[in-house]
Amino acid sequence: MKDGSDTAKNDLTDACCKYLKSHPGVVFFAAGPFAEGLDCPVNVRDFHVGLYVVFKNMELHDRYQTSPMHLQFIEQYKDTFQKVRVFDTLVR
Repeated sequence: MKDGSDTAKNDLTDACCKYLKSHPGVVFFAAGPFAEGLDCPVNVRDFHVGLYVVFKNMELHDRYQTSPMHLQFIEQYKDTFQKVRVFDTLVR
């Protein structure tokens, strides 16, 4: 995020919950700020807010990508992002 303040991180976390949590096919959702106290050598530390969304299947994931709420979230918050990284994974 361009602004890494606690207020900005909490704002983005709240927005993730508002816009991204309740999509059809979501089987797991979590959003929250970086955990400052966890400092292992393998921990990635260059982010402010993490978002995890697991979908029932690829079709529902694809619908999410173009859903009005997801697009509204992106439009409303894109100017606050310094960098976005997405790690899509097929889980067995």
